[in-house]
Amino acid sequence: MHYQVERNSGCRISDAWTYRGLRTVVLENDLIRVIVLADKGADVYSFVHKPTDVDFMWRTPWGVRDPRKFLPTTGSPTSLWLDMYEGGWQTVVPHGGFPSTVAGAEIGLHGEVNTMPWDVDIVEDSERRVSARFRVHGVRTPFRVEKTLSIEAGRAGLIVEETVTNDGEEPADCVWLEHIAIGAPLLAAGARLELPACTILNHPTNMDRDAKLKPGWQGPWPKAAAQRGAAIDFSRFPGKDDRSLDMAYFTGMKEGWYAVTNESLGVGFGVSFPVEVFNYLWFWRNLGGGTGYPWYRRCYNVGLEPCTSFPNTGLTPAIKNKTARRFKAGESVSATIHAVAYTGKEAVRRVSPSGAVTRK
Repeated sequence: MHYQVERNSGCRISDAWTYRGLRTVVLENDLIRVIVLADKGADVYSFVHKPTDVDFMWRTPWGVRDPRKFLPTTGSPTSLWLDMYEGGWQTVVPHGGFPSTVAGAEIGLHGEVNTMPWDVDIVEDSERRVSARFRVHGVRTPFRVEKTLSIEAGRAGLIVEETVTNDGEEPADCVWLEHIAIGAPLLAAGARLELPACTILNHPTNMDRDAKLKPGWQGPWPKAAAQRGAAIDFSRFPGKDDRSLDMAYFTGMKEGWYAVTNESLGVGFGVSFPVEVFNYLWFWRNLGGGTGYPWYRRCYNVGLEPCTSFPNTGLTPAIKNKTARRFKAGESVSATIHAVAYTGKEAVRRVSPSGAVTRK
C-alpha cells in the first residue's frame, strides 16, 4: 500500500516492510515497538520497551531464515521446524509439541500454521489506536486462525484477539499453544517470576541429558522437586551457568497471568490469558543446557506459554489424556491475550485480564 499515513508520533503502523525477504508489520507508540513476521507465522519477532531499550523476545543463534533461500538437508519433522525457529512468539495450532499423526495427517513439531505466510490487513490506523488483522488456513488440518494485534496510545501493552475455527464438516482435535520465548537482557540470574497459586507438573520424562527436574513430580508453586539435591525455586531464575534444560507445566490457576521482573534493570514483562481456554502454562527452561543439535548448550531462554493441553509430546497424547480441545464442525473458540511492559522493582500482585499490572 503506497499511501499509508506516515505519522512520526502517536500510535503508528505499517506493513510496508520486509525483513530478510519476509513481509513484516511494525506497530508502535511512544512506549513499545512490536515487529511481526507476517510471512512466517505472524510471529511476534520483537517486543521492545522503548524507555529502557529492552527487547523481551528471545532470539535463536541462527535467527530468521527466508525459506525460499534455505534448503534443509534432511526431512525430519522436528528439525524442519527448529531450522526455521527464530525465537519470539508463535501461535501454534493445531499441534503443540513433538510430531505425531492425527486423522491421517502427519504433523511435525508445533505444526502447522506458524511456518506459513499469513494474510494481513491494517484495520485501524489512528493516533489513538492501531490494529492489524492476520489470517491463515491450515493445509493438512481444517483449522483457520485469525488474530488481531493492537496497541493504544499511552499504554505499554499489546492486545492479541485471536479466534481458532474448525472449517471441517466433522469434529477435529486441537492443541492451541501460544509459544512465547523470553531471553536476555530481561532474563538474567536473579530475575523474578510471579504467577497465581497453582500446581506444578514436571515433565513425565527427562527432556535432556542436562535435565534437573524430577520426572513426573507434581506439587504446589513455587518449588519443584529435583532429581538430586534441594527443590528448585521457580520464582527466581538462575544464570546461564545453571546448564539445564527442562520442561514443566502450571495448572489450576484461578486467573491466567504471569510476570517476569528484572530488578536490576527496573523493567518487567507480563502476560494475561483466559484460563477457560488455556488450562495450562508451559514452562520451557533452556538455561544454558541442551547438548547437541540445536542448542549446543549456547542458549539462555525460557518459554512461558499458555496452552489448552498437556504435555508437549504432541496432539495424539493430548487426545489420549483428554486435554486436547475438541472442536465441533464449524466451531470457533476465541481468546484475548494481553502482553505488557512495566517498570519498577516491586513485586507484582496481578496482571488483570485487561493487562493492568497491580503491585503488592
